[in-house]
Amino acid sequence: MKNIIELKSIKKEYIMKKRSLLVLDDLSISFEKGKFYAIMGHSGSGKSTLINIIGLLDQVTGGEYLLDGIDVSKMSDNELARMRRDRIGFIFQDYFLDEYLKAYENVMYPMLINESIKKSEMKERAEKLLTEVYLEDRVEHFPKEMSGGEKQRVAIARALANDPVIIIADEPTGNLDKTNEKKVFELLKELSKKGKCVIVVSHSDEVKKYADKLYELDDRNIVEVK
Repeated sequence: MKNIIELKSIKKEYIMKKRSLLVLDDLSISFEKGKFYAIMGHSGSGKSTLINIIGLLDQVTGGEYLLDGIDVSKMSDNELARMRRDRIGFIFQDYFLDEYLKAYENVMYPMLINESIKKSEMKERAEKLLTEVYLEDRVEHFPKEMSGGEKQRVAIARALANDPVIIIADEPTGNLDKTNEKKVFELLKELSKKGKCVIVVSHSDEVKKYADKLYELDDRNIVEVK
């Protein structure tokens, strides 16, 4: 199966007050559609840096990042923005829902900058996505009226708004109890089975039950855990 993402010998270095901080060094990894990937590692191991690079929010210092076979370093800012909008869905630990918008309006929000989706279809599309994450009875609810698990499922629906092929989840269950954690991981697993490339960063051992491939970041590099 063709890799949708390929990182080849990437390096990430930050310069702070004339000092160099090497976070990732000679790291290579690839990702396919239809698989659930889990990335673990201790605090400060570079997980967030790696996720930001994969999500086109940060650039590598060295090496090569191919997305759909295209070297992202050759893309303009506008091309990168379109790629993030159309190809990547983000899920965060803290949900980042607008408290003044109803559930369906939060899900609609990313569609507003997508000219390929008609405005007349947006609400119906949002409601369908909320149904897919088992929130059909919360469509008209505001975030303050929902539990943490429900809010995270709204965030998952929002990540799917523009039908991305890549889902990046950064500690998606960090604020949830065990029951809701299981529900979120089950949903992400379902998405991978439907053909999405799901990449999850997590401290939770629970994620190991769902991962097709498990990786650990350590000493500025990544290794597969068998």
